[in-house]
Parts: sequence; C-alpha cells; structure tokens
Amino acid sequence: MDEQGLLPDSMDEILTNWDEQERGAKRPWLVYTVPSGQNPTGATQGEQRRRDIYRCAQKHDLYILEDEPYFFLQMQPYTGPDAPSVPAPKSHSEFIKALIPSLLSMDADGRVMRMDSFSKVIAPGTRCGWITASEQIVERYLRHHEVSMQNPSGASQLVLFKLLDETWGHGGYLDWLIHIRLEYTKRRDNICYACESYLPAEVASWNPPAAGMFHWIKIDWTKHPHAKTKPMLDLEDEVFHAAIDRGVLCSKGSWFRAEADGGVDMYFRMTFAAAPMDKLTEGVKRFGDALRASFELAEE
Repeated sequence: MDEQGLLPDSMDEILTNWDEQERGAKRPWLVYTVPSGQNPTGATQGEQRRRDIYRCAQKHDLYILEDEPYFFLQMQPYTGPDAPSVPAPKSHSEFIKALIPSLLSMDADGRVMRMDSFSKVIAPGTRCGWITASEQIVERYLRHHEVSMQNPSGASQLVLFKLLDETWGHGGYLDWLIHIRLEYTKRRDNICYACESYLPAEVASWNPPAAGMFHWIKIDWTKHPHAKTKPMLDLEDEVFHAAIDRGVLCSKGSWFRAEADGGVDMYFRMTFAAAPMDKLTEGVKRFGDALRASFELAEE
C-alpha cells in the first residue's frame, strides 16, 4: 500500500509470479478492498488507481469485494491552515460529481460486489447495509443469507424505512450526506492543523485523509535514541504508554498488520469521528508531548 492504498503493480507482480508450492496455497481468485477512507490508514484510491486495480483484476480473473462504508464520507480537498477552503457542493448533482467513481461503476464483467452500510452515515447501532452486484451473485448471496443471519434487526429496518422513505426521501438523504461531508471536512482539517502545530516534524509525518474517519501517523523510529538497542515494537509500546500516561489513547499500527512480526515501520492511528474539536486538538498536543518525551526531543 501507499498513500492511495492498494498497489495494482504489486498485486500484478504477486499474482504473475505466484508459486502454489512455495506459498502453500492456490492462486487467489478474490480481492477485498476498502477504496475510500480505508481503516486504519485512511487511504483513498483515486479514480485512476481504481481503474488500474480493475484492469489488474481483469488480467488475473479476480472477483472484487468493494467494501465502501466510508464512500459517502469523502471530504473536501485539504488546502492547509492558511489557504481558503474549497467551496461546498451547491447541489445534489455537484455533490455526486465530487465523489470518486466506484469500482462498481467501472465494472464491465460482473466481477464486482459493492457493499454499503448505514453504520457510518446514520448510526452504528443500525447494523444495516446493502449489496449491489450481478444477478447471479445476488441470487447465491440470498441463498447463503437464508441459512446464516436471515435478516438485519427488524427495528433497524423500520427506523431506516421511516427516516429514509417516509421522511427524507432521496433528496433529504443527499442533503444529510452533504452536511456530514462538510462536518467531517472540518474535523479532518482540525486534526491536521493540530498535527502541524504540535507533532514533532522531525519524527512524525502524515497524509491528510480524503475520506473516512481515521488519521494515520508515521513515526520515524530510527531516530529514537534507543533505535539500535531496542526493537521497533518495544519502542512503539513505549510511545503508546507515554501517550496513555498523558490521557490519550492512540491505536498502535502493529495491531492492524497481518504479519506476526508487526512490520518494520511505526504508525499510530487517530480518529476524528466523535470527540469535540477542542478535545481533538488537546489530544494531539498530548500525543506530541509523548513523542518528544520518548524520543528525548526538546519540549515546545
């Protein structure tokens, strides 16, 4: 992955050179991806990246599960603390046009199932979403559904029907999505401004997220005074507990890795979804203090 998420060239190389005996597994036939605001990195695939991923899937005959809970949490472009904001969408059509096209919209072969959710845009407790796919896939999905969970909560379905169909309608729902786009933009901007103000630039770096609710901070642990005598995971744990001692909880990047060794780079994940903006700023400041204490940097 890079700042835009999944790398199609890397995927192509892995699949082209797949050795079943060496890997102890058959060649993959399915790719699962979260194109917008991926958790935990906050990475969002641009339109060309999505087209390249789709072409790679065509080349290797992969089926794509496009998981898009954060699709409608795409935000206004980040312009920085000293630049004017990008004007908000003035209409429903402007809002829809501002969204990066989905992989489903590029699908010419029936090889994409898109999964959407109300959990991130209405309420997490609804536990309710929907799929969009070819007729053949939907039919198989329904058969599986009938022998697994059968149905989402009846109460959730009723509440959503009353809200979306009887009260808001399509127009009202789009108005709500535009509203939360602008609200999340403010939160994203606030946490980025705080990082620029309070995190030590000599060891911390990040890319402003374009969607979702997560901010992914890379820490150059090789600059830690004990980098040559302690493994990265120990130093990550030290920073983690230094932040907790200051009343801040950030998720360790190693928690999200599939590899048992935790990887070679140090990251921390923040979220800007729920806390008030003044608390976000204070939290970032305290995390910056924890970094300075652990790395033995001068206090601001």
